[in-house]
Amino acid sequence: MVWEKEKIVGSCLIGGATFAVGASFLSLFLKGELPLGLGLGGPRLVSPWKCFRRRKPVRVYMDGCFDMMHYGHCNALRQARALGDQLVVGVVSDEEIIANKGPPVTPLHERMIMVKAVKWVDEVIPDAPYAITEEFMKRLFDEYQIDYIIHGDDPCVLPDGTDAYALAKKAGRYKQIKRTEGVSSTDIVGRMLLCVRSNSQSHSSLQRQFSHGHNSPRFEDGASSAGTRVSHFLPTSRRIVQFSNGKGPGPDARIIYMDGAFDLFHAGHVEILRCARELGDFLLVGIHDDLTIRGKRGAQYPIMNLHERSLSVLACRYVDEVIIGAPWVVSKDTITTFNIWKVVHGSDFVKEKDNPYAVPKSMGIFQVLKSPLDTSTSTIIKRIVANHEAYQKRNLKKEASEKKYYEQKSFVTGD
Repeated sequence: MVWEKEKIVGSCLIGGATFAVGASFLSLFLKGELPLGLGLGGPRLVSPWKCFRRRKPVRVYMDGCFDMMHYGHCNALRQARALGDQLVVGVVSDEEIIANKGPPVTPLHERMIMVKAVKWVDEVIPDAPYAITEEFMKRLFDEYQIDYIIHGDDPCVLPDGTDAYALAKKAGRYKQIKRTEGVSSTDIVGRMLLCVRSNSQSHSSLQRQFSHGHNSPRFEDGASSAGTRVSHFLPTSRRIVQFSNGKGPGPDARIIYMDGAFDLFHAGHVEILRCARELGDFLLVGIHDDLTIRGKRGAQYPIMNLHERSLSVLACRYVDEVIIGAPWVVSKDTITTFNIWKVVHGSDFVKEKDNPYAVPKSMGIFQVLKSPLDTSTSTIIKRIVANHEAYQKRNLKKEASEKKYYEQKSFVTGD
């Protein structure tokens, strides 16, 4: 009985308070002073109603060449997106790259496909200038409603020695993120140049250089003869979590499975993954380990190691989950464990005596997808081989700035 009385009293108090607040709002409404334009006119109240006002999204801008796009680029875009609500990315034109750095390996249309596919990117601007000019900065602020311009802690110096982001810094609209260690486009080109020059090297030497971060004694403490700093990529569980979606498939999801090496992750990979994702509700990607790829494709492969390739695939917006170190053969157990609805592969698949897709084919769940873009890992390597002198000169030119960065490098918070 006592409890029921307390309940009645409490209800009366809450009801009275609710009535008082309602009466206050009614009074403001009748006076035309209801905030945020909800009244009929008259003076507007600003405070204490700011909390009800819809906050304008913070739009941040980051630009780059994004040539030979890799997980370092993706991590930079992830960090940039974390500084705002919407990320707009400018992709530098081929002409601007040639004028400032040398010939790009991947043309603009392929670089656009790569950037658009990164899960943290909201909008892309093609043919962005290499340097932030007054005119382009005004366009960013006025047309694209950009609040801040973002770049990494590594210096971006123009041919005349000036800072490419000097105007943004002067305007007080510049923010800095932490550079991702262990990889750069220059480094990847250098790996392929090394591969071209090392065809006669032993299997064990190539294994040291390519699958374990190039830790061959010849390159341990500095730059290679191509001006490429040694890659010291250190994978962490936190980085994998940062790149992961963190969501599993729904109970009735049609799970698509696609496996491969995904070495030198490129626009051809992106497009085939997009096609695969459109077939179902959840795309699971299997990534083969270094030893498997080496055994199937040769001692000089893969160019990128397993963890590097995994992060590149995880950053793709069409991918929901990856299996790191997936088995070469797609077994019945794999299909059952992951509840796979359909197994797919690109039309570039080379048939083997022991077909790794024999089981899904026998189950009637295997499908070959026509690759929509005629670009492959071999295509990228051929471009490097065909212009290896130009790329070697570009790498040598980059060596000085890379060396200076690492000599003067200091800790940057956040990543």
